[in-house]
Amino acid sequence: MDERWKRYSRQMLFSPIGEAGQKKLAEQTVFIVGMGALGTVLANHMVRAGVGVVRFVDRDYVEKSNLQRQMLYDEEDVRQSYPKVVAAEKKLRIINSDIRLEAIVADVTAANVEELMDGVQLVLDGTDNFQTRFLLNDACFKQGIPFIYGGAVSSSGMSAIFVPGITPCLRCFIQEADGSGQTCDTIGVIAPVVDIVASYQAVEALKFLVGASEHRRNSLISFDVWCNQQHEMKLGDPVKACPTCQLKQYPALRPGESETFTSLCGRETIQFTGRGRLDLELWRERLERVAAVSINPFLLKAELPEGERLVMFPDGRVLVQGTDDIVRAKTLYARYIGL
Repeated sequence: MDERWKRYSRQMLFSPIGEAGQKKLAEQTVFIVGMGALGTVLANHMVRAGVGVVRFVDRDYVEKSNLQRQMLYDEEDVRQSYPKVVAAEKKLRIINSDIRLEAIVADVTAANVEELMDGVQLVLDGTDNFQTRFLLNDACFKQGIPFIYGGAVSSSGMSAIFVPGITPCLRCFIQEADGSGQTCDTIGVIAPVVDIVASYQAVEALKFLVGASEHRRNSLISFDVWCNQQHEMKLGDPVKACPTCQLKQYPALRPGESETFTSLCGRETIQFTGRGRLDLELWRERLERVAAVSINPFLLKAELPEGERLVMFPDGRVLVQGTDDIVRAKTLYARYIGL
């Protein structure tokens, strides 16, 4: 056996994959959006399985509350305030140096999602909000790329694979979210449910990537591991008036659809998308006159005298942390950054 394939010997002994399937995996590119709880498990599986190119994107950095369930991070990543994709890339390169990793620090929006998806065969959902999921759903169905949805909160999880031209899309099952649903910051989440959801996603990914379409799960699975409940809903026929998979309107991709600010899951944080790139050194000079500032090549933190914190990124994003009040966040953003 070629030395390159020895690490996959047990996976290749699994006859539905075998040597032919392993070589197919090495030729594939997957795109993971979100490198939090689901994304880190997904990336770990894809890298260890030998997928040729693993591209991943996230807009956030590592915090202590992540360590309970986000498997690629440790306390040193917290101390260094590493962006999640930077910390994840370091770990994943140690796990498998044979594959190509493409780590991108960015916020996925209608303006950049199709460019980020260029050249991929599969998109994996590691996000924590439906605004981004609908964006991915619309972009995938527009480009004809399968999308594997996953969600986890409390002790419950859901997962399904949506394949353009074959299955309905996410919009056929889940209506536009208004942001008032249960999230990890309101009712928490336990790590095992994250692992289970991401593993369901990963196995569907492997089936698709090796061409085992006859084994694709044609249902949306939901479960509660604490209450020992499980349910499957057959995908069935698309909703006739679906604006994505039937009418091909792709509403999430319309210019101006996304807000300039977003409430992030789990941390009393409001994100502002900004108006252009930020020179962090310049902002360090400005803000250290009025705030306690720390900086690394990836972000700047400013502890404000009011008690909140600003986190600034080179791509123009600014997080106002310590409040979930949008008016309060806008006031602080205007005071220190300017509207």
